Amino acid sequence: MARSNRPGLIACSRRDVLAAAGGLGVGLTVPTALIAGERPSHDPSGDQTMPKIQIKDGTEIYYKDWGPKDAQPIVFHHGWPLSADDWDNQMLFFLAQGYRVIAHDRRGHGRSTQTWTGNEMDTYAADVAELAAALNLKGAIHVGHSTGGGEVARYVARHGGGGRVAKAVLIGAVPPIMVKTPNNPGGLPVEVFDGFRAALVANRAQFYRDVPAGPFYGFNRPGAKSQEGVIANWWRQGMMGGAKAHYDCIKAFSETDFTEDLKAIAVPTLVMHGDDDQIVPIGSAAKMSAPLLKKGTLKIYPGLGHGLCTINPDVVNPDLLAFIRA
Repeated sequence: MARSNRPGLIACSRRDVLAAAGGLGVGLTVPTALIAGERPSHDPSGDQTMPKIQIKDGTEIYYKDWGPKDAQPIVFHHGWPLSADDWDNQMLFFLAQGYRVIAHDRRGHGRSTQTWTGNEMDTYAADVAELAAALNLKGAIHVGHSTGGGEVARYVARHGGGGRVAKAVLIGAVPPIMVKTPNNPGGLPVEVFDGFRAALVANRAQFYRDVPAGPFYGFNRPGAKSQEGVIANWWRQGMMGGAKAHYDCIKAFSETDFTEDLKAIAVPTLVMHGDDDQIVPIGSAAKMSAPLLKKGTLKIYPGLGHGLCTINPDVVNPDLLAFIRA
């Protein structure tokens, strides 16, 4: 980490920083109000703390809750093995649009308790239900990426009644089921996920470097420009969580069948997926999920990969906003 007393850092102006960011082509969609140094359009007296709630089994779930408490809430659900920090871009974007934005670290991930048990989808969804009840969320939009999309599907199907959920969004999401089974012949062989588990056990730190440096963001594609900050941030988030919880979660995201959850979801649901997703192939995911939804809309992004929320927020954020406002 760079030392804060370096003269070069002190001398940098805001203009220099913005110019450097532009030159790097980082693709970050930063709200105009934030660049200009203005406060986002939310109640300045709102609670800006980042607390935890304690679930019934004693697990502490860390969450962020930004913006006016009377605004429509958008709840973001992160992928494996990341944290609420993976949604920073979207949270800032929607905060500037006047929404209340919430993101939590799934149990065993990020700053939440490094759980030994309960690292499966039923419990993940129940944890979200307790968080939503504690925050008294009504008419919320739930947005899930990858594993988080599975969490959204199960939460909305089982706990989203009573006006708690208005809409749902599944981005590069794992439903209906990732692993190959007799009923899902187009899925990935279980050996793929056995490889994940073996790599995690052998050298988690190296594995969490290799995934973002390669297929997750598509940096392994010919001509792709690698972004070291993005890779480092993925590694940082992953290494914050618990190895046991992450190990268990591989089974949760790969073997859980969300078919009945998708069929049960009654609210409008947007399914977003890049057609070059190397982590969750679109053919056995979004293209199968969307037809199962009562009010589903499928939006395919040609050439985009699994980490599109981070790499392509200029594309993702406006589409999310349009769906939420519709």
